[in-house]
Amino acid sequence: MRWLSTFRVGARFRLQTRIVDTQPCSRAYSVPMTSTVLQLTAVLEPRGPAAAIVLTDAQVASLGSTKTPPVRFTIGGQTVAGRIGRMGGENLLGLNKSVRTTLGVEAGDTVDVTIELDAEPRTVELPAELATALDAEPAVRAAFDALSPSKRKEHARSVADAKRADTRDRRIASIVAALRP
Repeated sequence: MRWLSTFRVGARFRLQTRIVDTQPCSRAYSVPMTSTVLQLTAVLEPRGPAAAIVLTDAQVASLGSTKTPPVRFTIGGQTVAGRIGRMGGENLLGLNKSVRTTLGVEAGDTVDVTIELDAEPRTVELPAELATALDAEPAVRAAFDALSPSKRKEHARSVADAKRADTRDRRIASIVAALRP
């Protein structure tokens, strides 16, 4: 077993990662060096109104994917989907307020986290009215399906959050008009 340690400038925190060798053993977390699983202990660094786990380039590379891969991470038995982002030369796994509430953590907490590559496609539940409008025009549906998961979720949320029927209809018409070729 090897330990890869990273120290931040100013000794604000020490990030320590356990990388388990590929030899067969009875350990619970036996993973290869370029695995899709990464275990570490980190301090949640405050980043504006959010908090983040700062990762090194070597840690991101050990996941064996792109520089900003979609991941699932587990803290305290709760698993959340996210994406590693790059800001100011740092690799960050961001935790907004709702994610921190779900996980029961706050900025400044020291946490044990397991990060794994998320290869499953992201699905978005559409309100019935939006799904009907998209299915009425195949070209619009194809354009909608080509959008990123976050953009699809944003459109679905804007329709679902509308309280009045005329607001929902207006938002659906706007989405369909924007997606027409």
